[in-house]
Amino acid sequence: MFSKKDIDSIANNNKTLTIIGEGVVINGSLFSPGITRIDGRVTGEITAEKELIIGKEGKVEARIKTKDATIAGNFKGNMIASGEVEITSTGKFVGNLIQKDAMLTIEKGGIFKGESAISEDQKIFEIKQLEEKKSPIPENSGMPYNQQRPQDRVPESSLKSSLLR
Repeated sequence: MFSKKDIDSIANNNKTLTIIGEGVVINGSLFSPGITRIDGRVTGEITAEKELIIGKEGKVEARIKTKDATIAGNFKGNMIASGEVEITSTGKFVGNLIQKDAMLTIEKGGIFKGESAISEDQKIFEIKQLEEKKSPIPENSGMPYNQQRPQDRVPESSLKSSLLR
């Protein structure tokens, strides 16, 4: 995990720190403008502008786009990295890696099973924030639900089902 000194350093440099702790499970898309550490389980798609760290207890099955990555846990999927990728002695990487330059380090005991390629196509390394999806709640949602006109209301059943997914 990060020490207090590391966290203070990140805060002082106005960097965003995203931590997904042990026991946390995420299915879907994740965008982080700063450093991201995963000690839980993530399935889906991850975009990290700065650095992605998969801790020893982390389990990730995803498409990843990042600058730098450190794999100390388990990763399965495809990764596009414009900077360095390190697989530590406890790390396991199963999948494909595309990099801007050959900057892959595998410590003794680390596992890499898949393909590593260098790409000249600079566009694939561009990191863009995912567009926010429009909410199903109508524009006048600042008004209490029971005061909205019936035709402007979103059925409560659809709200509950979309929140529980």
